[in-house]
Amino acid sequence: MKEEVIVLSNIAKHYKVGAEIVKALRTITLTIYKNEYVALMGPSGSGKSTLMNILGCLDTPTSGQYILNKNDVSKLGDNELAEIRNKEIGFVFQTFNLLPRSSALENVMLPLIYAGINKGTRMERAQKCLADVNLSDRVTHKPNELSGGQRQRVAVARALVNNPSIILADEPTGNLDSKTSIEIMGLFEEIHQKGNTIIVVTHEEDIARHAHRIIRLIDGEVASDEINPNIRKMSDYLVEQNA
Repeated sequence: MKEEVIVLSNIAKHYKVGAEIVKALRTITLTIYKNEYVALMGPSGSGKSTLMNILGCLDTPTSGQYILNKNDVSKLGDNELAEIRNKEIGFVFQTFNLLPRSSALENVMLPLIYAGINKGTRMERAQKCLADVNLSDRVTHKPNELSGGQRQRVAVARALVNNPSIILADEPTGNLDSKTSIEIMGLFEEIHQKGNTIIVVTHEEDIARHAHRIIRLIDGEVASDEINPNIRKMSDYLVEQNA
C-alpha cells in the first residue's frame, strides 16, 4: 500500500485586494505519495505559486485541510510552520538563495544549525550531501566562485541535508542554460531513484516531462492530474547526443 505524504482536502486561498476578494485557489483536493515525482504546472495566475507556498508551509490556506506526514498543518502558527519546514521540506529555488559570504559547506549546514544538530554531525552530513551532488572539490568555495549549475547543486545539497519528506523545487532551472538544466534534472532523477518525494513547480513542458505525474492548474483549480506516459530521462539525452 502506498504511503501518503501530502493530503490536501478542499484547500482554498483568498486574498483581499482593496475592496475585492481574489480567489487564488478555489478548491484543491489531491494526494501525493511517498517517492512520487510530480510536476506542478500552470500559466501565470493559475495559482501554482500560491499552492507551492501552502505545500511548503510558507503560507496557510483560507479554508480546507493540509495533512503533511500525518500532521495537520493547516492551522499552525508561524513558529510551528517554521519548525515543520525545516524538518519536513527541502527547498530548491530558481535564484538559489545561497548566503553570498558563506562557503558551500556552510550554506548546506544552515538547516542543521536551525535543527540544533551539533557541529561535528553538521559537517559530516553536509560534506556527504555535497559529495552526493558531485561537489566534494568545492566545499570551501563561496557562491561567486561557483557556476550557476554548481550553485544550484549546493542548493540541492542543502535541501537534502535534513532528510526531508519532500523536495520542493520552484522553477529550479529558470536561471540556467539548457545544458546545465539537463544536468540538474538528471540530478533530480538520481535523488528520486534513492526514494525521495519530489515536487517541481514549472511552466516549462520540457522540465515537466521528467516527472512521473503532471498536475495542471487553471484559475485556482486542478484542470488535470495525469501519469506521464513518456518520462524524459537523462539516458534519452545521452542517446540523442551520441546519435
